[in-house]
Amino acid sequence: MRQTTQVNELAITVVGRDRPGIIADVSAALSRLGLNLTDSTMTLLRGHFAMTLICVGEVDESDVLGMLEPLTADGGLLATAHRVPPEPSGANTGAPYTLLVHGADRLGIVAAVTGVMAEIGGNVTDLTTRLSGTLYLLSAEIDLPSSADFDELLTKLDEVADRLGVEVSLRSGDADVL
Repeated sequence: MRQTTQVNELAITVVGRDRPGIIADVSAALSRLGLNLTDSTMTLLRGHFAMTLICVGEVDESDVLGMLEPLTADGGLLATAHRVPPEPSGANTGAPYTLLVHGADRLGIVAAVTGVMAEIGGNVTDLTTRLSGTLYLLSAEIDLPSSADFDELLTKLDEVADRLGVEVSLRSGDADVL
């Protein structure tokens, strides 16, 4: 392991067939490197485990991949590591909203509703979808800029909902608090 004197912020992903202990194994390996896990999201998608982590420490990407190599050697897990720039302090994130979509599953739901958000400068900060039988569910946290025309946004979302045959709702909401 080659420690640097520079503190790096690294985005690390691990994806693969689910099994007990993945989180424990990955977090222990990162801890041995001296990496502090600052932000993470982990989920199970149809039998596949996916985790994305932001870690901070005095190591680089190759150190992370080397430490995770015993976990990925058999091909059951795939790991990536990339240096990311620090988030600018005081960045305006906009007002938080929650977008909910439900209806019959069909091609293009995510593209259509996120496209509307992108058109008005909205930033999707979290998005989850689930297919339960024939019912498709989408839940997204979105930051809308103060310059967004809310009535125009609702009109466009209604048009998308009608075209796709789904129900769409948008409500103001506070950011998640852990």
